[in-house]
Amino acid sequence: MKLSEKVRLYQLSLIASMLFAFVGFAYNAWRLEVSEQNNNIRTACFEMLRELAQLEQLIYIAHYDQDKAQGSPRKGWVSVGLINDFSYLTNSELQQSATTLRATWADNWQNIYASTQAVDLVVKDIDTVRADIKYLLNELE
Repeated sequence: MKLSEKVRLYQLSLIASMLFAFVGFAYNAWRLEVSEQNNNIRTACFEMLRELAQLEQLIYIAHYDQDKAQGSPRKGWVSVGLINDFSYLTNSELQQSATTLRATWADNWQNIYASTQAVDLVVKDIDTVRADIKYLLNELE
């Protein structure tokens, strides 16, 4: 093999090595970014599930136990606000469900002590947010 052929072969192998290194680095960087985003979404979803459970418990305590201390709507507003805030770390469907829950809570919080219909409306929206969270978590890469 001539020296010029060896040099050309060396150059091609160097270019191929650099190309593979670049592709590997680019993929690794992309994968880390996606993993971080998925981790943020998971964390937000788990916190939302926790707040949804607290809100549902508060509603049942207020309505069925008629306990105005443990079932205070102020606590409900905090949970609804946190759910809405965490939804911005997820996707647009979940943001919309959280916004709808907030609107339903705003329209019905005064009636949760006396109205089964108000309770049912809020709990229905809680269940919708839960379903959207489960769907989103199953769709993560």
